Amino acid sequence: MHHAQLGVHVEVLEMDDLEDRVTSAMPDEIEAKIAEIHRVFEIARPGRDRISLPVTDESLRWSARVACGLDRLVADFNLNGLAYYYRGLNGNANEELGAGVIVGNSLLTARGIPASGEGDLKNCIAMLIMDRLGAGGSYTEFYAMDFNEDFVLMGHDGPGHVAISDGKPVLRGLGLYHGKRGYGVSVEFNIKTGPITILGMTQTRQGKLKLLAAEGESLPGTRMQIGNTNSRLKFTLDPAEFMNRWSEHGPTHHCALGVGHQIGKIQKVAKLLELELAVVARG
Repeated sequence: MHHAQLGVHVEVLEMDDLEDRVTSAMPDEIEAKIAEIHRVFEIARPGRDRISLPVTDESLRWSARVACGLDRLVADFNLNGLAYYYRGLNGNANEELGAGVIVGNSLLTARGIPASGEGDLKNCIAMLIMDRLGAGGSYTEFYAMDFNEDFVLMGHDGPGHVAISDGKPVLRGLGLYHGKRGYGVSVEFNIKTGPITILGMTQTRQGKLKLLAAEGESLPGTRMQIGNTNSRLKFTLDPAEFMNRWSEHGPTHHCALGVGHQIGKIQKVAKLLELELAVVARG
């Protein structure tokens, strides 16, 4: 579908392709990446919950080494985006490798090379569109609905678009990742307050790719400190009605979260790509 309807070339890569490049990362490359990580992120102290751990020198160096391997992978295969998934098995080497990609993939996403976890190729395209519109495009899913304060909590434990973070993003050590195997360093932030747009890509029963968008607002307020990106998003519809209307289009459970109201531009993109666009809410 992506080849035929978007003209995209999908390069199917193996964990071995990444492992080889991670293993061959040179000490000076790793040191430079550690310095970059310190410039971009704040290192969090352990929280009061039972899963937050210190970001140790060892775990930071491993994340930096994996990030170097990801940079080389992108360069060698001329990648414009990355959709990835590894289930993990009994703490094997690939599970450790897969658990170390969050920091590197967040840096890639901020550079305009969107990294979409859980193998969601459709969302990788949505993230790419949002990035090219100058809106960011952070890897996101629905967490919860707050009916008292009338907002939807959205985010993910994985690569966020740190360039649109509200303040310096945080690295937090996790003894257990949320919803998947492994442990290590994770990225935590909420996106800038103000106007936002979410963009998803799904498909019709006829096999046509389809875009799905909504405009809203990112609200200030307390957020969970759990090593995930998370933001309080308010739409013109109440949370339950919004979720019903969004879900009626059969979306994937991910979307690309960006800053600003972007539906006017997205409509033009949809027309150029000859894709159906469903607008659920306008800001």
